[in-house]
Amino acid sequence: MKGINVEVKPSGTGCVECLKNGTWWFHLRRCAECGHIGCCDTSPERHATQHFHQTGHPIIQSFEPDEDWFWDFTKGSAVNGPLLASPHNHPLAQSVPGPEGAVPSDWMDLLNQD
Repeated sequence: MKGINVEVKPSGTGCVECLKNGTWWFHLRRCAECGHIGCCDTSPERHATQHFHQTGHPIIQSFEPDEDWFWDFTKGSAVNGPLLASPHNHPLAQSVPGPEGAVPSDWMDLLNQD
């Protein structure tokens, strides 16, 4: 399927840009084409969507435990996808939101609601 590479591993266990910038995320998304881990649209920075706009990589998969859904930005809808290379989610011990130590106490008030 165009936009999916089943062999590429995730770029890490947290949002690449949030870790670099010292910011925080709510939930994580994995680019199905290159493995980039970015934060969801409810997160303050929306790095997974920014990655799509910068690269054109159209499909993401949830990187949350017990979630295996895919989203196609070009269709604006959920799509089916194959099993990607492991790991399939961030470590279970990892804080949500994360990363631990970077999440403000009023984080719920800072989530994007649109």
